[in-house]
Amino acid sequence: MLFLYLYEIYFFSVLEPFIVSARKYRPQTFKDVVGQSSITNTLLNAIENNHLAQALLFCGPRGVGKTTCARILAKKINQDGTEREDEDFAFNIFELDAASNNSVDDIRSLIDQVRIPPQTGKYKVYIIDEVHMLSQSAFNAFLKTLEEPPKHAIFILATTEKHKIIPTILSRCQIFDFKRITVKDASEYLKYIAEQQGIQAEESALHIIAQKADGAMRDALSIFDRVVSFSGKELTRKAVTENLNVLDYDIYFSATDLILGNNIPELLLLFNKTLSLGFDGHHFITGLASHFRDLMVCQHPDTLNLLEVGEDVEKHYQEQAKKTSKQFLLKAIDMANDCDLQYKSSKNQRLLVELTLMKLASITYDGEKKNSSFIIPASFFKEKNINTNGTKAPESRVVKTLQSTSPVEEEKETTPSETKPTSTEEVSIPKEKVEKELVSEPKEPYQPKKIQIKGSEKRVSGLSLSSIKVKKAHENTKSTNIDEKDLPKDAFEESEMQQHWDDFVHELERQGRKILASNLQTDVPKLKNDHVIWIELPNGTMKKEIEREQSLMLDYLKQKLNNYSISLYITVNEEVAKKFAFTPEEKYQKLKEKNPNIELLRKEFDLDF
Repeated sequence: MLFLYLYEIYFFSVLEPFIVSARKYRPQTFKDVVGQSSITNTLLNAIENNHLAQALLFCGPRGVGKTTCARILAKKINQDGTEREDEDFAFNIFELDAASNNSVDDIRSLIDQVRIPPQTGKYKVYIIDEVHMLSQSAFNAFLKTLEEPPKHAIFILATTEKHKIIPTILSRCQIFDFKRITVKDASEYLKYIAEQQGIQAEESALHIIAQKADGAMRDALSIFDRVVSFSGKELTRKAVTENLNVLDYDIYFSATDLILGNNIPELLLLFNKTLSLGFDGHHFITGLASHFRDLMVCQHPDTLNLLEVGEDVEKHYQEQAKKTSKQFLLKAIDMANDCDLQYKSSKNQRLLVELTLMKLASITYDGEKKNSSFIIPASFFKEKNINTNGTKAPESRVVKTLQSTSPVEEEKETTPSETKPTSTEEVSIPKEKVEKELVSEPKEPYQPKKIQIKGSEKRVSGLSLSSIKVKKAHENTKSTNIDEKDLPKDAFEESEMQQHWDDFVHELERQGRKILASNLQTDVPKLKNDHVIWIELPNGTMKKEIEREQSLMLDYLKQKLNNYSISLYITVNEEVAKKFAFTPEEKYQKLKEKNPNIELLRKEFDLDF
């Protein structure tokens, strides 16, 4: 037993308990706070000038120093120079976690403690973390004390979701908005911690940790501890990317080089290698789009500071940016962004990414490069004596095909004796001539001429919907194919025109087209001048219906009146709609205007609508 007791004493004296960096390197003064200089300077000036408010609200994302600044402030306001260096004023600082103490009773007990003055120091500081978790009734119970606290009490509220706090609380607090910590500030602080612990860390590795933390210093320190446990005293970029499961910059540099070189096979193999490492296609394509964005940033010296990488990686970016053009980068970013948007809705996501990579590798392809892996050289067919369909060429026979003729030759009339057969014809040719023709390279590749019937490009199926559209277009253009100057333009009277108009309307009714006939009967057509017919309609819907069928009506009137310069002028007047009776009341008023005695009839028999 004595031996075990002595061993435990030795063990605990040699091995100190591990303290995470987020606690070990927590700032003790405002100067140690990273990335919040504007807020810390404001608080220092407020303390020195005695302008500190009694209710403060610290809001911002996680891990940016809200609670740390609250603790530093609580210590700072109680210091008068006579205290010990390690004095933390623990008796004057009260921390309340609103996530687990959010009821009215918790707030009431807090209010009871506020009334008691401090035993040491000047102020009692109450830090309420995650204050947005308080209930509505707890907020209401806290209002009066927060607005008029005792002189010795200062409230510091901290939250990550300011929008959840009721406006009456916000109006009683002095609000400080904490910002996300930049990658540069986070990497510099990580470099300082690495020096304190005697760790050799690459600058690019610290940048990757800072980017992974996404603006939260506490997350950056936690990631730093994890990576140090993995790699030991030497922190390399390769170890960081492997441990954090992020794609290294080299993957994207290699992919961009393959894209610029139009090397599609190697590019697809690189993507397959990335998938085998456990990354998905979405991660790869979004990272590639960000890589193109970084190359675009390197194109101009004014935007170079937007590149959040280490100095060694920045040089690599600048070297590759010289090989790319702005037009290429714009197209590449657009293609990668489209793939990013379509990825989640795609059923074959790997094919989508591979197709995007092939498109990216084809942006700079000019069609003249001889070393492309997807082009089979013509010499392959000449040396192997193989046709394009894969069969071996005959030695003693060739097939004579139709020769393409020029447009002038096609217009010449051919006699029956001059007409050549259209079928293929086998002709025997000496073997030496065949070999000579096979070896010699043709000047132009043979392209069989497509026989096209005149007007066939405009033909459509009679059973399709497009045939109706083509028929109407044909009817509309029939009259325009003839020169109107040669057509008759006889004069006619307005009454004659109205008579033919009515005949056309009756013909429409007989055919069952009652809607169009009703629209044409809405107004009596008038002759605006010698050849313009004017009709006034109550709404635009009727106007569109008549304009859609006006060619049919104008053809009818032109033939009947023997005047082919007639045109139709349609206007819309909403006042015309008042002339028509639609409801029973309106119809009764129309009848009453024609015969006032109908009102006596209605009253006599007590009629209703």
